[in-house]
Amino acid sequence: MLWQGSRGGAGCWAERAGGALECARLPMERVGRWLGRSREIYNLLRFKMGGGAGVMPPLDQDALSDGLQTCYRYLNQTSRSFAAVIQALDGELRNAVCIFYLVLRALDTVEDDMTINLETKVPMLHDFHSYLYQPDWRYMESKEKDKQVLEDFPTISLEFRNLAKVYRDVIADICHKMGAGMAEFLEKKVDTQHEWDKYCHYVAGLVGIGLSRLFSASELEDLIVGQDTELANSMGLFLQKTNIIRDYLEDQLEGREFWPREVWSRYAKKLSDLAKPENIDVAVQCMNELITNALHHIPDVLTYLSRLKNQSVFNFCAIPQVMAIATLAACYNNKQVFRGLVKIRKGQAVTLMMDATNIQAVKAIMYQYVEEIYRKVPNTDPSSNKTQQIIVSIRTMSLPNGVEVSRNHYSPIYLSCAMLLAALSWQYLSAMSKASEEYVQASEN
Repeated sequence: MLWQGSRGGAGCWAERAGGALECARLPMERVGRWLGRSREIYNLLRFKMGGGAGVMPPLDQDALSDGLQTCYRYLNQTSRSFAAVIQALDGELRNAVCIFYLVLRALDTVEDDMTINLETKVPMLHDFHSYLYQPDWRYMESKEKDKQVLEDFPTISLEFRNLAKVYRDVIADICHKMGAGMAEFLEKKVDTQHEWDKYCHYVAGLVGIGLSRLFSASELEDLIVGQDTELANSMGLFLQKTNIIRDYLEDQLEGREFWPREVWSRYAKKLSDLAKPENIDVAVQCMNELITNALHHIPDVLTYLSRLKNQSVFNFCAIPQVMAIATLAACYNNKQVFRGLVKIRKGQAVTLMMDATNIQAVKAIMYQYVEEIYRKVPNTDPSSNKTQQIIVSIRTMSLPNGVEVSRNHYSPIYLSCAMLLAALSWQYLSAMSKASEEYVQASEN
């Protein structure tokens, strides 16, 4: 769904044990790679020291009712990607979006639960919106990891009913339409590219439309934001298609298929055949065609973001979009998508999050990553002309005056020197620590 953000990468910062001392033991060639990403390391350190509060200020839990505190706890348990940006939204919009998320998370949990038979699941999906007005409705038989949102649905539905009517109407309407769309695709596969767009509309485009209507209802954004459903739909489709492309192998292992037959059937007899080593070249070509399809949503994304006025709403909308383009750039022409999960680095993700705070910065980010894709387009790729054409269009829209907006606020050479000094300091301290240990052991002996 739209709520599924891109997963950040790891690197030294996700090592299990040893912390800084473990980093000190890394070979110097790895330090060299760090120096090439000095700005990412700087931003990661800055974020860990509280620098991210300007983008995502913490929520005052003490000001919430017991029910809302429970809802925000569920939000943090079920969403790594969206919890922080939802909690950073301004005013009453924050609670409305939190409840919207949890309602759709509960609906999505029903759809994903393969232990629920179709005779039970289809009516549940169609009727789910009505459960919002049934104070005692809950579902206790789910085996999914997010089952708590179904088991304690009365708490969520109560907070839903406590929202202003203008928010309730939007959430219930989107829940109704999404449930019907999910039920439709339970019993059929995605064949054509039109059906791919339709499926993505049901599970993500509707989220974008619902959020946009909530933004306008809060009066933090103009009415046009909620009224222009085509742009809002594109916001969702860009994220959903990115997830579907990236998660090919994971979905295959779990028996799910979301790539459109119209595309993959030109490259293989079965979608699962793309994972076979002997088919890797055509598999990459198929993926490149789907990435090219997804890139066509970027002009709508930029137009949508250019209309936003409220800073918290802009951050909420822009951050997932820049994560998505970075993910597509990492996936494009990359065989690793068919061998394992392709992830963007954690420092890269933090840098994107801290940079994407205005439309000019977002345009610069989009330009950077489509240029990265452009440089990787093989001349022999069947979609190469279409890929290059859409990138040229995005270039023009991102840089109308032909001047790129710099995203670097600090000189790379200063950052590199700082990181080199830190690396040498770590190695020195590590060596001193080891020498001290040997000295103590020798003394004891």
